[in-house]
Amino acid sequence: MAESNLILILGDQLSLEISSLKAADKARDRVLLVEVMEEATYVRHHKKKIAFLFSAMRHFAAELEEAGWQVDYVRIDAEENSGSFTGEAERFVERQDPAKVIVTEPGEWRVLEAMKAWPDKLGRPVDILTDGRFICCRAEFETWADGRKQLRMEYFYREMRRKTGLLMAGDEPEGGKWNYDAENRKPASSDLFMPKPLRFEPDEITREVLATVEGRFSDHFGDLEPFCFAVTRKQAEKVLAHFIEVGLARFGDYQDAMLTDEPFLYHSLLSFYLNAGLLDPLHVCRKVEKSYLDGEAPLNAAEGFIRQIIGWREYVRGIYWLKMPGYERENFFENTRNLPEFYWTGDTGMACLRAAIGQTRKEAYAHHIQRLMVTGNFALLAGIDPHQVHEWYLAVYADAYEWVELPNTLGMSQFADGGLLGSKPYAASGNYINKMSDYCQTCRYDVKRKTGEGACPFNALYWDFLVRNREKLQDNPRLRQVYSTWQKMKPDKRREYLDSAGHFLKSLK
Repeated sequence: MAESNLILILGDQLSLEISSLKAADKARDRVLLVEVMEEATYVRHHKKKIAFLFSAMRHFAAELEEAGWQVDYVRIDAEENSGSFTGEAERFVERQDPAKVIVTEPGEWRVLEAMKAWPDKLGRPVDILTDGRFICCRAEFETWADGRKQLRMEYFYREMRRKTGLLMAGDEPEGGKWNYDAENRKPASSDLFMPKPLRFEPDEITREVLATVEGRFSDHFGDLEPFCFAVTRKQAEKVLAHFIEVGLARFGDYQDAMLTDEPFLYHSLLSFYLNAGLLDPLHVCRKVEKSYLDGEAPLNAAEGFIRQIIGWREYVRGIYWLKMPGYERENFFENTRNLPEFYWTGDTGMACLRAAIGQTRKEAYAHHIQRLMVTGNFALLAGIDPHQVHEWYLAVYADAYEWVELPNTLGMSQFADGGLLGSKPYAASGNYINKMSDYCQTCRYDVKRKTGEGACPFNALYWDFLVRNREKLQDNPRLRQVYSTWQKMKPDKRREYLDSAGHFLKSLK
């Protein structure tokens, strides 16, 4: 009889189509899933994030067993648990003596580096397979990027449209345009009908996980309950169907909008399940495309959603692997200010930040504009150390994994890579937040006041950011008009802006 192999599946690889499983022999190989302290604590992950992954992993292990796989599962509270992937692989090898180890490439550079040392540590071959869940493999992205002066997502996205055939009319894009983002920037009002997200009652497996997380990670960020995540493939498919039925048609129009009492609006809430492996990205996009083709959703909504998946999601993964290691330490503006304490507590007079952070504490979720133009924008304007910002985003969101979070944070949000991802910093005054949200209506600060006591801090911080980074930004063609406006201001007005910003920054703790 042929020798068995070890098939190690990570917590964000919960797919029956993962390459390591597809390379395995169900009759002889053994599957290993492990809950390890190192992964739960290398940043202090949100309690809901830990609970979601542990529950999804346990349900996936049960699904594999029902399908006839031999599964070894190590829980976080097992006495013999070594606390790391490497330690658990070593323990399995001692127990079962497999011929070799088969894994799908991990999503984080540090884990891949550890795995590269496994042949020596484990004393047997280790096959690290390409992750076939992504449309563009790492080698293909490197080929696309080679020789390009600018790695702009828009051009990459067009290649992915051609490759997949999504929303294509022959060789041309459906509707004659590649991108309908200009139609997707409408502010929302509270009198719109807002669909409620699909919620799931915890079953026995999840309740056991919740008790474990509360016992072992009680000092981590965020609220653990109520816990309503999908934790199985079938439940995740129901979330997808629900979004297509009640949210997709208006997703495009209002994807950038923000409302105080509506944390989800028309967003899909699918990123948790896509990034953990419970849903397949191309399958999701085909479903959305079908809704458009059937006349149930407009083109701007379908295109805007699909662009996030096959465009941006694939693009940032490519950037991550292209630029690691070292990308996580980029700091173009040389920012050193510590992350304010209110990012953890939500205790701030700024209504927009209070709403976004409070929602994050409760749900382990905020949509992309809340992340980019509220918490990210403030950190950029205030000169926060981008590595601290990166670790915060990685910790607090249940859909955050380094491959997707790091480029979004350092590149897009903080411009710490000096413009590799974006053509200009996503910096904005309070006017943008006022236009796209209702936050300013209940804020203690007045968004219409530019400087002085009671003025919205974003207003002075915006100009302070531009002035202190002038040497690095003044030649940016998209900012020349902004700097021209600054030069035309009266000296007293310019001084008021800088004095107001300085006074506010001194108060940050």
